[in-house]
Amino acid sequence: MGQGEDIWSDYADDDKTIAYIKNYLPQELKDKYSDDELLYFLDLIDEYYTESGILDAEPDAEGYVDIDLELVADYIVKEARKDEMGEYDPKEILFIVQGEMEYGDSLGQDE
Repeated sequence: MGQGEDIWSDYADDDKTIAYIKNYLPQELKDKYSDDELLYFLDLIDEYYTESGILDAEPDAEGYVDIDLELVADYIVKEARKDEMGEYDPKEILFIVQGEMEYGDSLGQDE
């Protein structure tokens, strides 16, 4: 697969993730965030995982790494403020982080 195909695959994955998150969100939040905002949040989630060292953590006996999703949500709120993207409620952002995690878990169950 060439680099161009990788990019299109990434976009398709992002679209699927965003669709899953929108479906996951409580009714009152489903239309609150644009696809661009959700994509921005996904980028910040990836950034958090990379910078926090969580990707290098040793899994437990069952193969899981404990991730404090509230810390991820707080990171997104802080970075969005710093990037002048707006003020976000950490409780609402937590639903987005949970949705992204659930989507990743659902992919593992399909295999």
